[in-house]
Amino acid sequence: MFAAAPRLTERMLWLRLFAPFAAGYFLSYLLRSVNALLSPELLRELHLSASDLGLLTSAYLLAFALAQIPIGVALDRYGPRRVESVLMLVAAAGAALFALGDSLLTMAIARGVIGLGVSACLMASIKGFSQWLPPARQASMTALIMAAGALGALSASLPMEALLPWLGWRGIFWLVCALCVLVAYGLWRYSPEHPGHDRQQRVWAAMCEVGRIFKSSALWRMAPHAAFVSGGFMALQGLWAVQWMMQAGGMARADAADHLFILGIGMLGGQFAIGVLVERWAEQGIPPLRMMHLGVGLMLVTEVCIISGIGPSRLQWLLLGMFAASSAQMYGVLNEHFDRRLAGRVSTALNLVAFVGAFAVQWGFGVLSDYLQGSGMVGAGASGSLAGSYCTQQSLQCSFAVLVLLQAFGFLMLLRMPMLRSRSALHAMTDLSGERSSPP
Repeated sequence: MFAAAPRLTERMLWLRLFAPFAAGYFLSYLLRSVNALLSPELLRELHLSASDLGLLTSAYLLAFALAQIPIGVALDRYGPRRVESVLMLVAAAGAALFALGDSLLTMAIARGVIGLGVSACLMASIKGFSQWLPPARQASMTALIMAAGALGALSASLPMEALLPWLGWRGIFWLVCALCVLVAYGLWRYSPEHPGHDRQQRVWAAMCEVGRIFKSSALWRMAPHAAFVSGGFMALQGLWAVQWMMQAGGMARADAADHLFILGIGMLGGQFAIGVLVERWAEQGIPPLRMMHLGVGLMLVTEVCIISGIGPSRLQWLLLGMFAASSAQMYGVLNEHFDRRLAGRVSTALNLVAFVGAFAVQWGFGVLSDYLQGSGMVGAGASGSLAGSYCTQQSLQCSFAVLVLLQAFGFLMLLRMPMLRSRSALHAMTDLSGERSSPP
């Protein structure tokens, strides 16, 4: 039996539970997105092709994805405070190695270490909220955590552009290293410790439960959305959006940074709006899954407009960020189908799918663009060739169009996700085979 958890006051909720985890996710998203702005420097200094750049940047995503299942078991066994505070020190080590790196191999390893270090930031937040908060409050707090991530993405655009001439890209990573150490201390020192950790369960038994989670129909209905919609957006924001803006849009890097900032503003506004509206809509019988249907559908329309050049570019990227924000509700929607004690493993299982998708899209985008250009299937764009390792406009358009088709498939599968409509159903859960059962 677990000991009774002490009650968190509202002040403790924000200062001790929300703030430390929000700071961690802020840095996670900053580190995920920063290579997009730094890509011209990395291309020039390391003499990379588009596929090399995609592989370097997506090493973060691959390590992040591979860590998800062990992280889920660790979160359920040891709790989010202990797990994330240790891993933020790993992220600090990765940032330091990246700052010192002078080869593709060294820097790819460093990106992988960074990915491992921040792999628990969002999942630890969701696990912590599931321990301390009722389900309706969890959805709004998750949206606000995602808003903290959007702030991290914003910081990787115009603010980073302003710091770059002063610190250089290596100095930026040293700064991030110091911030990771500071966040690790804050998590260990101030985040509350919940008594309800299942430390008595053997690791093998915990892993067997993970296997049964992967056999559930609910997970696989959500998986294409996680891989192509959520993962695809991460790949765009983390790297290819800037290349699209500069090559297909003909923008200078300063203009691309401005558009990346606008994309982050859209994400931030979307997450804040969801944080305010989701509880009110749930009271009116509108579940988060319905919000996802609306947001993802509009996201696809916006991407078609971007590819086709319909509408002002700043408005396009603002709306893309706003509508993509709805995708983050997938964790709470999926967790409704499982026992609450499995929240860490369920969330990390879905996150594994999302980051494998992001890795595949981020690398595959570059591979496809290089192939189309090298095979002569597309003509030369504004840059004339791949000199300087930039993709042409036509190859980027084709790659983006393929991504949208994959996302449309994810949207169709999302429409098949069972919707828990009634208020009591919002608290209902299913067993590991996916069959609904009464809440414990």
